[in-house]
Amino acid sequence: MHSRRALLYMPGDDWKKITKALTLGVDCICMDMEDGVAVNKKAEARATIAKALRELDFGKNEKLARINAVGSGMEKEDIEAVLPYRPDGIVIPKMESLEQIQWAHEIIEAAELKNGWPMNSIRVVVGVETAKGILNLKEIASHPRLDALIFGGEDFAASVGATRTRDAVELLYARQAVVTAAAAFGLQAIDIVTIDFKDIEALRKESEFGAQLGYTGKQIIHPAQVEPVQAAFTPNNEAIAHAKRIVETFEARQKEGKGAYALDGKMIDMPFLKNAQKVLDRAKAAGKI
Repeated sequence: MHSRRALLYMPGDDWKKITKALTLGVDCICMDMEDGVAVNKKAEARATIAKALRELDFGKNEKLARINAVGSGMEKEDIEAVLPYRPDGIVIPKMESLEQIQWAHEIIEAAELKNGWPMNSIRVVVGVETAKGILNLKEIASHPRLDALIFGGEDFAASVGATRTRDAVELLYARQAVVTAAAAFGLQAIDIVTIDFKDIEALRKESEFGAQLGYTGKQIIHPAQVEPVQAAFTPNNEAIAHAKRIVETFEARQKEGKGAYALDGKMIDMPFLKNAQKVLDRAKAAGKI
């Protein structure tokens, strides 16, 4: 599974922005056919993304293509335009039911069989951003082709009639629901976009809070957001060292037949071990260990 600390959206019809994205050191480039593209530019976006997948070297960057929502009338044309050029994954927005993922799965599986690609090698990432999507999270998160859940804060607020605020308290229930479903099914959880891309301090705070909630990454819309987001979702050296100490001391105590024990003035037991292992997993995915 790719590290997706920062998932950068690029308008699929903008060749210049897609090529610029390759220079930013971002984890994941998502070329968009949905909200970032005007209705009269959808065909151009399909062709441009296909060309990018065919011609550009994405290196270590994960290459994703976001189609229009299932039921929009554009989704079939979108997915069929980009699949032959083998993106790493397809992003499906406004996901509301397991059947919608199954629809994409069958099309992707047919392409894998036809081209002799490994089964399940093209992954699916879904945006959960409506009231119905939140209610159906348990079913949605269970699909085996799924790699990650993205929480769409702006669309969710619109779907329930909430007023968006700077501290995003109106999103907290849904935001935690997404991270909980992701954890239950072993998926990555990608947090909301910070819309004001010029306010880097607000971005840092929102990113750190998302990481505290358990999110593994964040959606971004501007190059200036790459570094602060990657930093927030990468454990620092102190956190890595502490996690290693917990793992090592826990194993030693278990061999001695002892349960909970004190470390740095705190009682350490199984939940602390699990959390420490997650810190080390994140550090590994970010290339720090």
